[in-house]
Amino acid sequence: MKYLKRLISDYTPVKSQLYILFAGFLLTVMWQNANAQIAVIGETVYTVSGDPITNGVVLISDGKIEEVGSEASIEIPAGYEVHEASVVTPGLIDARTVVGLAGYYNEDHDQDQIETSDAVQPELRAIDSYNAREFLVNYLMEEGITTVHTGHGPGAVISGQTMIAKTTGTTVDQALVDSTTMIAVTLGPSVGSNFSSPGTRSKLISVLRQDLIRAEDYATKRAEGNVNSRDLKMESLADLLDGKITALVTAHTASDIMTALRVQREFGFPMVLDGASEAYLVIDEIREAGVPVIIHPTMIRPFGEAKNSSFETASKLHKAGIPVAFQSGYEGYVPKTRVVKFEAAIAAAHGLGMENAIYALTLGSAGILGIDNRVGSLEPGKDADIVLFDGDPFEYLTNVNSVIIDGNVVYQRD
Repeated sequence: MKYLKRLISDYTPVKSQLYILFAGFLLTVMWQNANAQIAVIGETVYTVSGDPITNGVVLISDGKIEEVGSEASIEIPAGYEVHEASVVTPGLIDARTVVGLAGYYNEDHDQDQIETSDAVQPELRAIDSYNAREFLVNYLMEEGITTVHTGHGPGAVISGQTMIAKTTGTTVDQALVDSTTMIAVTLGPSVGSNFSSPGTRSKLISVLRQDLIRAEDYATKRAEGNVNSRDLKMESLADLLDGKITALVTAHTASDIMTALRVQREFGFPMVLDGASEAYLVIDEIREAGVPVIIHPTMIRPFGEAKNSSFETASKLHKAGIPVAFQSGYEGYVPKTRVVKFEAAIAAAHGLGMENAIYALTLGSAGILGIDNRVGSLEPGKDADIVLFDGDPFEYLTNVNSVIIDGNVVYQRD
């Protein structure tokens, strides 16, 4: 549309016919793109919501999945653009990252994942910092990651809000799926590397609890219509207490995980555990709380509070019936992101298995993030986010042949 606006602003009667023809051409291209009809054929199609389909077909129309089945049961209509691959999966989901806020230059101008002026800032919105043009966003897209849950990173008592975006588009509005998904909370010693106060674990929790108690009072007054002036910090925490937003709590050690569960019981807010390096030590407690886990990057460097991390944690949580998703997470060095499918691959090789790992990367993540009505599986009516591979998705030498997001082919390998 920006080109059409430019045409109108440059309009002169002498050039009118040329402009009309060119504008018509642009509108035709835009209409065709918005109404693309595509047939994806795969030797193996992982629908995720059902069994894999041998020699499967996925039909796409108007940005949505139209039909899924075997080649024997689906006739590809005339005029559909055909794409073929060895393996076809739903678009992969990175369930916890800072990409788009943290950039690959590792300079002050592209590092917005942590604001160090205050250790408690739930009012900070990821949508106000997200850069859809960031190189790392495109990099992940070319690896088959079509949706990211991104935002403020760990390292503050409350660092800010998170959001969900597709890895396409040139503006945040074009990419946006959900503007306010979770509030990022961190328990443990990593807060001390960014802030002089609070210092100890008990001080950190007392600060968190005090703010939640203030938010309870604010929520009550808001419900009664007795708030005289808006307080963005209290509004965000009141939304958490009202269940309108979820707490994403980074906690690695068993003791910090237990503290997170204890605070959650006290205030009753919805919660997702993040990191959870020692989750295998408190599996019963996590399962009883009904809390899902976005597990640490499987290949996280095992030191500090993550020193007891394990390749097998995802498998153990899955076997216990605890919902699990994978993340690229946050790294303190360039390029500050990982490729989540390789983290899942290691977990698959250490007890989780291929199909369970694909589930955790797709529909499992979508369920935890509350977007499983749109993405995560190949089902009619869902967003047409699809990845085409030339082999096993978890094999490092396998290539992504094509990526389709919202029914548009956004990447094709040369």
